[in-house]
Formats: sequence, C-alpha cells, structure tokens
Amino acid sequence: MASEFHRGEMDISEQVATFHLFNGMTKWGSLALAALLTLLVLWFCTPAGFLAGFVSAAVLVVIGVIVLREKPEAAH
Repeated sequence: MASEFHRGEMDISEQVATFHLFNGMTKWGSLALAALLTLLVLWFCTPAGFLAGFVSAAVLVVIGVIVLREKPEAAH
C-alpha cells in the first residue's frame, strides 16, 4: 500500500478550497467582530454615544475591506 504512493500526484483541490474558505471566514469574521466591538464599546462605555460608535465602526469596515480584499496575483 505504501509503495503505491507517489509524491505530488494526488488531487488536493478540496484541501485547497477548504484552506481558502477557512482563511476567508477568519479574515472577514475578525473584521466583523472588530467593528461590532467598536460600535458597542463606544456606544455603551463612553459618552460618545451611538452615532459616534456607528461612524467609527463604519470607517473601520471600509478600511478593513480595502486592506483585506483579495489582491490580484502578480504576473511572473
């Protein structure tokens, strides 16, 4: 059975898809959690209120989307 193994000949497309899905969910989930925490902390723990918390969370989301989006791959 071990003699049938040939390195590099296995189809790993499912593993690659799972890896990319996990990384994407982690990345975007972290951004959503950071925005939610920013909103709630500024709303309830400071005198800034809801509007300041919402604006800060929205700015964080916009900056996060710009920074975290997929970059085009470099042509070699």
